[in-house]
Amino acid sequence: MPLARQAFLLPCLWLLCLCPAPPAVAADARPNQVRVEYGKPANPAYLALYEDVKTRRVLERVQEIFSPFRLPAELTIETIDCDGRSNAWYHRPQISLCYEYLDEIRKSVPKETTPAGITPTDALVGQFFYVVAHEFGHAAFDLLALPSFGRFEDIADQFSVYMMLRLGKNDARRLVSGAAYSYRNVLQAPMAFVPLQAFSDVHGLPAQRFFNLLCLAYGSDPERFADVAEEKYLPRERAADCRREHAQVAYAFQLLIEPHIDRELGLKVWGKEWLPTEAPGTR
Repeated sequence: MPLARQAFLLPCLWLLCLCPAPPAVAADARPNQVRVEYGKPANPAYLALYEDVKTRRVLERVQEIFSPFRLPAELTIETIDCDGRSNAWYHRPQISLCYEYLDEIRKSVPKETTPAGITPTDALVGQFFYVVAHEFGHAAFDLLALPSFGRFEDIADQFSVYMMLRLGKNDARRLVSGAAYSYRNVLQAPMAFVPLQAFSDVHGLPAQRFFNLLCLAYGSDPERFADVAEEKYLPRERAADCRREHAQVAYAFQLLIEPHIDRELGLKVWGKEWLPTEAPGTR
């Protein structure tokens, strides 16, 4: 072999040795590994909320949405009393959702459809699912031992938005709009000033997460999410590159996550209409 060709191929072969193969599916991994648990709050102020989410089988709906994932161990999604803290987190083997956080989301919902067309239902369900799918993203990367080359919180956000986009065009549109509502204050502060310490947080700044959310949605379907750019929620300079950004996330999901999904179950579950039909004139 000519020396020039050897000089070209050797670095390529070296890189191939370093690049991991697509993740193997563990022999004991299987779908329907998500369990749910409603913890009864000690604070009487949250007893009505506890009864409401339990009666509506909120966690069971989440359980079904994530049932196609083949996990090597059980994962519990629970609602708990957090002694006044408003938060949600993943810590193996469970995802914990504070009643304080659920109450905060419930109180933030608009009383009527917003000028942007976000209904109270969309704001409630969109914000809730955005949080749960974010934490499930953490769980998936941990339990499946998936590699990453970025900040965990950014990856979890991308996972969450991509899952919304998998749930059908109508539901995806409404979920993304509802999730974006959680950053409604961003649009009211065109000149933002934050302390230097805010940049050290593992999470992106609210404005960054807002634009990242919109960009992935717009990049997935510029026609369906055309108003995101036309109404100038997303700067034109960022919108121009969003198809590439979405393609990058879609490729990573296909390579890393897809091997761990029961395809037949996924088509069945994610093909359903998950959000209640809006009454005429509410949008």
